Amino acid sequence: MNQTVTNPLPNKEGSTLDHVIELRARLITCFLALIGMTGVCYLFVDHILSFLIAPLADTMGQNGTQRLIYTDLTEAFFTNIKISFLTALFVTLPVILIQVWKFVAPGLYRKEQQAMLPFFIATPVLFLIGGLLVYYFIMPLAWSFFLGFQTSGAETALPIQLEARISDYLNLIISLIFAFGMCFQLPVLLMLLARAGFVTADQLASKRKYAIVGAFIIAAPLTPPDIVSQIMLAFPLILLFEISIFLIRHVSKSRADV
Repeated sequence: MNQTVTNPLPNKEGSTLDHVIELRARLITCFLALIGMTGVCYLFVDHILSFLIAPLADTMGQNGTQRLIYTDLTEAFFTNIKISFLTALFVTLPVILIQVWKFVAPGLYRKEQQAMLPFFIATPVLFLIGGLLVYYFIMPLAWSFFLGFQTSGAETALPIQLEARISDYLNLIISLIFAFGMCFQLPVLLMLLARAGFVTADQLASKRKYAIVGAFIIAAPLTPPDIVSQIMLAFPLILLFEISIFLIRHVSKSRADV
């Protein structure tokens, strides 16, 4: 008896090649959007720097006229390039996430798409909230604390005044914004773990006291060495932990009722 055997390999290879071509096209789109936006941001880099320096300038204004300096001939230029690129990365993040979603979504079932889409939306929103918390609350308090170590000639043998390098200042800001933005991804992480079945709302609730201690431990190295800044990161983390428990319990109940 003759049997016709269909070889699925060509179709599989063709499908893989299509995915590779699509991935390349989406990566090129993301790259062009990022490079183009970097150029646009460089045109407005003075306004961006003014925005980032404003909290320090306001605090310095209360302690006399001061300045930011650069000590290497190329330092200011490469600092402008870095700020332009990071600003462009933040601005184009929705475009990048849309490209990722369009690449991933066709391989998901409709229910999986509905489950994953909120996480794609929540990620940049939570990161933005973390960055705003740094800019409007943490930075003014931290700069006031650090500038408090300045002295005049009457207090010490010589005046001790801040001469901050522009690159050091901006690196500190970037580190703080990135740290807070990543910490604010806690609900996304816990919700994903719950969707995968690794944790439940009751398990998280039973570990609440450890989460509170952990929030302060995490906040300690990520904030300037003052208790106010540490509390201002730890409390939102605790609140996000409680919100995560509520959301996980609500989602679990909704799935059980279906």
